Amino acid sequence: MGYIEELREVVGHRPLILVGAVAVITDELGRLLLEERRFPKGAWGLAGGLMELGESTEDVAKREVFEETGLVVNDLKLINVYSGPNHFVRAENGDEYFVVTTAYFAETHHGVLTVDELESISFEFFYPDELPERIVKSHRRIIDEYLEKFHAKRLWAAR
Repeated sequence: MGYIEELREVVGHRPLILVGAVAVITDELGRLLLEERRFPKGAWGLAGGLMELGESTEDVAKREVFEETGLVVNDLKLINVYSGPNHFVRAENGDEYFVVTTAYFAETHHGVLTVDELESISFEFFYPDELPERIVKSHRRIIDEYLEKFHAKRLWAAR
């Protein structure tokens, strides 16, 4: 049982402040890796999750990417930190929390892409102009900021 599950046994569904991290992962063609999630069902999002005791946000991003995708990312670069009233979540089980999310991007990865069937339905790389319509709202903001600040510059520099 992890830290959050232990904490929930004590506080129930009451609102908590939790820290998480996600990663925008790109391939050599500039496509973004998205996860078709089980929760919320059918929505697409970034690989990531919540912090366990003693972890850094970089540790969280690396661990969650590996657990969810089988990929190893090492060279993480910061996109931004997201928090505030727009980052309130009410899970399907009634748990409530405000999440502070640190978002990174990784331009290199290695490993074999595999699906953790407890959390994911599938993974797919998408070109930025072909992203699916139903993306987790907070993840869409992260993707948009990544595309605006980093993606175009990266592709231009590669020419």
